[in-house]
Amino acid sequence: MDEKRKNPKSEIRKPTISELEGSAESTPEFFDGIAKIIEQARTYIERSVNVAMCATYYEVGRLIAGQEQSGANRAAYGKKLLGELSVFLTERCGRGWSVGNLKNARQFYQVYSPSIRQSQISESGKGQSLPAQFVLSWTHYLILMKIKDADARHFYEIEGASRQWTAKQLKRQIDSSLYERLALSQDKDEVMRLALEGQTMEKPRDMLRSPLVLEFLDLEQNPMYSESDLESAIIANLQKFLLELGKGFLFEARQKRFAFDEKSFYVDLVFYNRLLQCYVLIDLKTGELHHQDLGLMQMYVNCFDRYVKKDFEKPSVGILLCQEKNDSIVELTLPLDSNIYASEYSAYLPDKAMLQRKLAEWTAEFEETHGGYTE
Repeated sequence: MDEKRKNPKSEIRKPTISELEGSAESTPEFFDGIAKIIEQARTYIERSVNVAMCATYYEVGRLIAGQEQSGANRAAYGKKLLGELSVFLTERCGRGWSVGNLKNARQFYQVYSPSIRQSQISESGKGQSLPAQFVLSWTHYLILMKIKDADARHFYEIEGASRQWTAKQLKRQIDSSLYERLALSQDKDEVMRLALEGQTMEKPRDMLRSPLVLEFLDLEQNPMYSESDLESAIIANLQKFLLELGKGFLFEARQKRFAFDEKSFYVDLVFYNRLLQCYVLIDLKTGELHHQDLGLMQMYVNCFDRYVKKDFEKPSVGILLCQEKNDSIVELTLPLDSNIYASEYSAYLPDKAMLQRKLAEWTAEFEETHGGYTE
């Protein structure tokens, strides 16, 4: 008996992808198209589940809040109601309906009901219509509900959805006081836009925030770090640094070399902002900023504008990232129309309460000087 008859399975062989490519119906484009359909379906399912979960918690919270209003002693009645409801739902619907989760549902309704004019869940013969307002996951909203200021909360919700922040990234941006830092870098009109539209990128100043927070570099562990150490730490944490920089940034180069009259100069970091369509040059300073640093950055920017920038691109922007700066020196050194900016950075998360007080004082001072603000 020959080998093939002894082992019939030896004749069975799966075709390779290269062999399948010979068929007109089995090209890489065909495979890619099928994969994209599956990926889109998974995204849609995940999005639908998130919306359904948020809508369910919102409606549960609405019913709980309404029922509690009917209790004579609302505090005692509410506590008893949530306890009994938790036991009932756990027995009937399974896990996930603890008293803590029911309280979260009630808070979710109380926080977001002012912005939802009517109940978005309605029973009909075709099922439920789900609310378009809920654009993030329930985990995201658990984080957002802790923000008392409605403007700040709306800002983080817009940014979280548009930039597809994970829950961890959202928490980091809140902890780093992104809203307050951006607001303190803008004028009053721009502060109002932050709350309504999120961060916009229309001019170079829009990319600034005061200060830039680099706690993820762990620089506090080495108080004697050098500019080279700072640069290396940024490169090692580039993804987090890009998140902190803001929208539209792409990394181009480090230690970009310039040569003039047989002398070499190096700019620490070069980025490109695709929204503003311009190069962004960043020089790192671990100490106090001096006027010579500003002059050197002006030379870098001039060089990029004359020899690197394309005609369709906007003028290059220079940012000096420093530990300490004197605003008077910066203002006197640079021309009024300069595209050079000095921005301080912090190696640790800022004091949120202090920034909130500073923003409140800044806003009150602005309104007093300009006679108030009207939308």
